[in-house]
Amino acid sequence: MIKRIICIALISFATLLSQNNQSVWTPDNGDGTYKNPVIHADYSDPDVIRVGEDYYMTSSSFSHFPGLPILHSKDLVNWEIIGHAVIRYPIKEFDKPQHGNGIWAPCIRYHNGEFYIYYGDPDYGIFMTKSKNPEGPWQPLILIKKAKGWIDPSPLWDDDGNAYLVHAWARSRSGIKHRLTLHKMSPDGESLLDEGVLIYCDSLKHPTLEGPKFYKRNGYYYIFAPAGGVRNGWQVALRSKNIYGPYEDKIVLEQGSTYINGPHQGGWVKTPEGESWFVHFQDKDAYGRIVHLQPMRWEDDWPVMGIDYDGNGIGEPVLNYKKPKVAVNSEIKTPQTNDEFDADYPGLQWQWQANFDSSWTSRKVRKGWLRIYSQVVNDSIRNLWNVPQLFMQKFPAPEFNAIAKLEFNPQSGSEFAGLIVFGLDYSYIGIRKKNDGYTIYQAINKNADMGNQEIIVEEKNLSTNLVYLRVSVSDGGFCDFSYSSDGISFKSVGNKFKAREGKWVGAKVGIFSLNWNKNNNNGYTDFDWFRFEP
Repeated sequence: MIKRIICIALISFATLLSQNNQSVWTPDNGDGTYKNPVIHADYSDPDVIRVGEDYYMTSSSFSHFPGLPILHSKDLVNWEIIGHAVIRYPIKEFDKPQHGNGIWAPCIRYHNGEFYIYYGDPDYGIFMTKSKNPEGPWQPLILIKKAKGWIDPSPLWDDDGNAYLVHAWARSRSGIKHRLTLHKMSPDGESLLDEGVLIYCDSLKHPTLEGPKFYKRNGYYYIFAPAGGVRNGWQVALRSKNIYGPYEDKIVLEQGSTYINGPHQGGWVKTPEGESWFVHFQDKDAYGRIVHLQPMRWEDDWPVMGIDYDGNGIGEPVLNYKKPKVAVNSEIKTPQTNDEFDADYPGLQWQWQANFDSSWTSRKVRKGWLRIYSQVVNDSIRNLWNVPQLFMQKFPAPEFNAIAKLEFNPQSGSEFAGLIVFGLDYSYIGIRKKNDGYTIYQAINKNADMGNQEIIVEEKNLSTNLVYLRVSVSDGGFCDFSYSSDGISFKSVGNKFKAREGKWVGAKVGIFSLNWNKNNNNGYTDFDWFRFEP
């Protein structure tokens, strides 16, 4: 009987581990094919390169830190996060949230044994960082050109030793949205050598031309760039035998009859076997800008992306396709989500809303738990829009459960902790101390960026400070909040909430421990783990 109980317990534990490690979105079909998107998470403006048999990707991170995530893959389908190129932004304003600002579309390149990343900050200029190891550490950011409105830089080191950089323009800062400008660059990639030359502009054919990626093939200079806008645009290829033009243009990828709107900016990569592939994003509202992989081929020195279903010479995105050829079958992987908080550092999937301060958390006072000290919210209207200390990650799938186990230890009645879904609208399930006990409640804030006050929808008494908080997200971003005292039986609280995107980013889900009153003592909340379930 005892052996049978032990056996059942081991099986149950193994099942639990299996559930905890199960991805909520797996693009690899396991039969030599894959499905799009290859990452159902908000990796906006992705760019990709190959070094040897390894692929590396980075993406925009705006004002969330650590920033510039670095992802690794062996086959362009299975990806995992391996580091970040920017741990802290060297501009004081980013100690507070700067929604929609900061690190816009990056470009990653490998040159002379080093990895380079360039990106445009629309308010400060063009930055560069580099490293010999993609996992880091990356060198401190270099401002290679102080400018306003310059975005989406892409370098090219030419065969003759000369170096160049092309960039687009942000209409919100410059009034320009359809021009590409080319600069001569120093061979070390650390400075621009001229004021730039306009190399392409056609506001009628390709309005809102942005996100250029610079390549050279068969004697042609190519610039791949999306046009027409994020939600309803198309991919353009420009080519010329002269780097300064004139450039011919051709639409090479469009939504067509598919439901893949946009298809927006990305990068071309060539496999060791000679196949060409194109990685790009699709804007999916609350889910953010999710990553797709398109087969690519060349016809008459023009790229054709996806499949030309209707024979008009323009490719359309694929939903399922055979995987890229690789020398060895790759392991099925997905970007990290779950965190048991057992390691010395939180998982690479987590980001703060601004530059991180080490005084906010501790991993040492309680082994196996993440302690978040209750941070003061400097906002009299009770709104979390400009709070830096929200610890969050991207939505990882169309549907999922996110569950956090926590122990709430306040020192005052103005403290609260919880599980939040955050965007221009936000909602959270929170715990706070009230009278002689605790309560659990749901708060909602619509148009938080406008300074609106959050509303308490429902509040229930709770007999314990150790609680499991859960949000269940269904297709379309509809969220239901619930709680449990034992982690098994959950009770709902509040109303259904529809997640909404943030400023240029998708909705996020995460945890916090805060205090509305700066004059009260601060306690803390210990988080045992944070898990996703299908």
